[in-house]
Amino acid sequence: MKIAFHGAAQTVTGSKHLISLNTGKKILLDCGMFQGMGKETEFLNRNWGFNPQEIDYVFLSHAHVDHSGLLPKLVKEGFCGKIYATAATIDITKILLLDSAFIQKQDITFLNKKRKEEGKKLLEPLYTEEDVNKTFEYFEAVPYHQPVEIEEGIQLQFFDVGHIVGSATVFLTLTENGKKTTIAFSGDVGRYSDPILHSPQPFPPADYIIIESTYGDRLHDKIETYARDLLKNIEETCLQKKGKLIIPAFSVGRTQELLYALNELELEKKLPPLKYYVDSPMSVKVTEIVKLHPECFNRSVWKLLKADNDPFRFKGLHYITDKRESQSLNFNYKPSVIISASGMAEAGRVKHHIANSIENWQNTIMIIGYCEPNSLGAKLKQHPETVGIFGNRYAVKANIVSLNSMSAHADYNDLCQYLSCQDSGEVKRIFVVHGEPEVQTEFKRRLMRKGFKDIEIPQLHQEFGI
Repeated sequence: MKIAFHGAAQTVTGSKHLISLNTGKKILLDCGMFQGMGKETEFLNRNWGFNPQEIDYVFLSHAHVDHSGLLPKLVKEGFCGKIYATAATIDITKILLLDSAFIQKQDITFLNKKRKEEGKKLLEPLYTEEDVNKTFEYFEAVPYHQPVEIEEGIQLQFFDVGHIVGSATVFLTLTENGKKTTIAFSGDVGRYSDPILHSPQPFPPADYIIIESTYGDRLHDKIETYARDLLKNIEETCLQKKGKLIIPAFSVGRTQELLYALNELELEKKLPPLKYYVDSPMSVKVTEIVKLHPECFNRSVWKLLKADNDPFRFKGLHYITDKRESQSLNFNYKPSVIISASGMAEAGRVKHHIANSIENWQNTIMIIGYCEPNSLGAKLKQHPETVGIFGNRYAVKANIVSLNSMSAHADYNDLCQYLSCQDSGEVKRIFVVHGEPEVQTEFKRRLMRKGFKDIEIPQLHQEFGI
């Protein structure tokens, strides 16, 4: 059999890994969208490196758009097989894909207006809401731990990987000519001692492992400190400077972690009496979906649920879905906390809040997760004097802070712990994906020191025989 890497190969987005069996069957691990790649993004998202009509199955690790976002395009261009994922992943993916189609429609309408004036050929979105709805027909839910015979010679099993609700290690047992080969794909690995989710679970011995490496060269701050750090920034910005704290946050995972932390602060009677806004229709929907999947919660959350039936709601919290209400926040100068998507500050309502707040020294913009190097969030982390937003230059007078303790991605200690269930001498090869090249190189060295011998860092569209 062969495996080819058509995304997240020496970059952090666009996860797509294609397994081709000798029988002619083809399995796609994830079908993610490239994001934050500058001018390359459009080209990368329109060119597969394979024929969608030849794919038989998709095994989806989790819902994030950089892992699921091109599924409707796959269907649009001829895929008609099954898409397997956990039930929680399917529920959240449906929301994210509809949102993606809506954003594309808006962006294309804006771009085509200019292109028409310039006499250029009009563009089409990667897919529409109709394509998304058709994609829903191909989803099939698989519980954690339960081995499923997809067909003769292909067995699938999911193990909770603790990154977001529903996220999973994809474990495959593939049989060809009587010989069994096991492949484990990490998707994105969560952190141990996550405040809400289970820690990443061990998985059976694998011949080949495909593992993410987003933070394979660094250690995060301790998870226990993030509520304290969050409170510190609220007090300094909102109470002392009478400003706004703007937090770009991914709708899936990060927003719920923030709400959980703020709820804990209220239970401890430490939360300042302010207005707290979640300004993202998708974040509101996702939070409701998360509540429907308590099977993903860890023991601490289950214990809390006995005393607090909603760990994501507290006094002063307001969910905003209406566009006009969102816009009105720009004219509300009272101290407040605004949590809004997207997490990289590259799109969505938070970009407007940043533009409106960045030139005021009283305000703080807090970056709490990974940002692609070309994204607005990454640029802000460099503390520039000015920054471009919506075609205009803004002086950066607001305080820019990074909260590293809140990352949902494993650091190198977590990644090594994740692999500790494997005998390094028995693993035939590890493929390091989903990371920047210099980070992957450092992580490869670390794995070699752990006793893993054959480690590859695939290039885009590179194929290996296994």
